[in-house]
Amino acid sequence: MAMKRQLCAVASLICLTGVSFAAGSEGLTVPVKLPPYDAGAATCSAPPGLQKKLVFVQDNRREFMLGAGRGLEAAARARGLAYGVAFANNDPAEMLIQVEGLSTDKTGAIVVAPIDPPSLSPGLKKLIAGGAYVGAIVPPPATTVLNAPQYQTGKVLAEAAANYIRTRLGGKAKVVLLTHDGLEFLAPRFAAMRDTLRTLPGVAIVADISPTTVDKEGGYRTMKTILQTQPNIDVVLGADTVVLGALAALRESGKAREDQFLGGIDGEREAVVEIKKGNSPYKASVSLASPIFGYAMGQQAADWLNGKSIPQAMDILPKALTSSNVADYERDMANPGAVYADAVRRASYLKMYGNICFDTRQNYIDFAWSSETR
Repeated sequence: MAMKRQLCAVASLICLTGVSFAAGSEGLTVPVKLPPYDAGAATCSAPPGLQKKLVFVQDNRREFMLGAGRGLEAAARARGLAYGVAFANNDPAEMLIQVEGLSTDKTGAIVVAPIDPPSLSPGLKKLIAGGAYVGAIVPPPATTVLNAPQYQTGKVLAEAAANYIRTRLGGKAKVVLLTHDGLEFLAPRFAAMRDTLRTLPGVAIVADISPTTVDKEGGYRTMKTILQTQPNIDVVLGADTVVLGALAALRESGKAREDQFLGGIDGEREAVVEIKKGNSPYKASVSLASPIFGYAMGQQAADWLNGKSIPQAMDILPKALTSSNVADYERDMANPGAVYADAVRRASYLKMYGNICFDTRQNYIDFAWSSETR
């Protein structure tokens, strides 16, 4: 009991001791400010009766998610966990079936990239109630939520674009924003882009639209439609995967120019290749280092199954990739385990908050967590 009180005090939360945790429990539904993660928090019980297995419930095969999977698999291998992937191929109904199967199978740990968060929520809560580690990439519920400071992420990219517009395009540009405003958790990054571009009187946002799917095909189809009415585009911003699709559409239509500014978020390998060319329209990518956060979540899954206290939430810090730092970035992506083992390098990518373990899992996050307050 003293141990549980200590963990709750660390997280600045209220625990109801002696109360069983049922699958219908709501977790933390009201936003709270989490303190820094305490790596020295007392251990607690290891969840009983679960497989020592980590499964990545993956939405699609965009490079950002493939990178997360590489990190997860490397961590599972390092910690002796079995590893598997449940691939939903952008099908929310398939993901529901997969999560239910993992619960029935007594899988000990999952990391999920939800396609339709509201419909998936009950299944994830069932897993948490059963003692499993549930790491979520952005939308809750989860024992550990992974997010980025989304407004800051969007601002980093938009400021790079704004500087390019001022210095290379004479302060004037036709801009396309390929958004994900339907996902409330990602909306702040696009608010930051609009706020930043609004400061430039010569900028016109000629399209502000969410592709149907968050992948290259979605970006390609959307840009093909935009080009029918706006054939001369100067700037395209969004996630790397959709902006890369937009680039393909521009090239196919003969509308790609070296002086354009295409920029994305995620630091995907294809975007990095384009940036390194030097003569590509693709000028910038804000890295969210998915192999590194994947490796961290894999380590946390193993810790959870061993009865250790882990973070309730974690920021992946945005980095603007440039010619001066891209070599170091590629080195780190190739060996996320070395980054995780180096406290200084790890802190340049990750920031951790709160504490949770099996005994205090009723404190799982079930609100749109962000470290940012605006």
